[in-house]
Amino acid sequence: MALNLQEDRGCPIDRQRFTWKELVQTPISKLDDDAFTRVRIILMNGIEMEALRFSHSCARMNRDLQLPLAEVRRTEQHQATTVNGLLGADHSTLETTIAYEQVAIEVTALVAQNEPDEYLAQVYRFGMLEDFDHLYRYSAMLDRLEGKDANNILQCYTDIVPGRPTIVEHRAPQDDLREHYNRALAAPISKLHALTILSGEQQTQNFYLNVAPLYADPVVRQLYIEIASIEEQHVTQYESIIDPNETWLEKWMLHEANEVYNYYSCVQQESDPRIKAIWERCLDYELGHLHVARELFKQHERRDPAEILPADLPEPIKYESQREFVRKILNQEVDLRARGTQFVPKSQEGPESQQYREHLNSSGSPTNTVAAGYQWSPGTELVRGRELAYTEFARDEELTR
Repeated sequence: MALNLQEDRGCPIDRQRFTWKELVQTPISKLDDDAFTRVRIILMNGIEMEALRFSHSCARMNRDLQLPLAEVRRTEQHQATTVNGLLGADHSTLETTIAYEQVAIEVTALVAQNEPDEYLAQVYRFGMLEDFDHLYRYSAMLDRLEGKDANNILQCYTDIVPGRPTIVEHRAPQDDLREHYNRALAAPISKLHALTILSGEQQTQNFYLNVAPLYADPVVRQLYIEIASIEEQHVTQYESIIDPNETWLEKWMLHEANEVYNYYSCVQQESDPRIKAIWERCLDYELGHLHVARELFKQHERRDPAEILPADLPEPIKYESQREFVRKILNQEVDLRARGTQFVPKSQEGPESQQYREHLNSSGSPTNTVAAGYQWSPGTELVRGRELAYTEFARDEELTR
């Protein structure tokens, strides 16, 4: 299905309606559905939630836009509800956390490879290696707390090994800001990439802050809040690459175009027909939202939306394992650090981040504690322990013969 961002109107806003039964669909299966179906669900929920946050912020600053924003936002709220509800209760909180980190790794790796601006691509690679380490730390916690193998969620698409150690990811705020793209010169896909990754990281940060208090174990609580602190840094990083000189209506139009782009990517690659039908419906609704934003842009700014939006959508995100790319970047860039807006060897890191990190880690690092001595292998540490015990038993038996 070919889409034209300048002409396709989608479903009119006054026909976008849900019933309660439509808002609560049958969830996916933790083990039977493909992991990338879950990746798409988590990402699209994050993108919907970013659309809601932006819409409220925009409404507080623009009286004339409040009604159209409210009308579009009601549908966005219902779409977010529908998408979020597709994650089943058969997932434990830690298993859902593993899935969140898989989203961060695989989607950011895809974006980094497709980003035409080399500086922005470097920003994405830098963040990806930190999320990669978070996956390793949470996998250790899942193994040790619940006795489960994280690969049951990852389905062999994503490696479970350390990345840039979380204990060294903590930085002073000035080292989390990046150079922003130029709104007049940046490729449209660069603007969509920034919104996509920002949305995913923001949703991850909020999820970790919300679930941390649900655990009685203080180590698990500390693990979540340590990584949530890094997710805050990532949100700061990714929002800073967006040009602050974009107008409110320009930003609204880009948000709607980004939702169209991402739902279109989901439609093109979804393997579950039932879930694909949900993506198709949301895509039709988002085209309607984009039409509203386009018309308001023309009315209030007296500008042609073609100044901002391409006629045709960029190539859709390809949801597939990025293992080889991640391994290459891990080998080449794991020791990079941030100093101001630039990335430097760790020997050139500034004193502000070193001092900040030294104080924060002065009583220990939860991410180091939970993964101490951990090395993933198929099964769990209990399985590996039994295998080692059996090997030693067999060896002793052989020696006594």
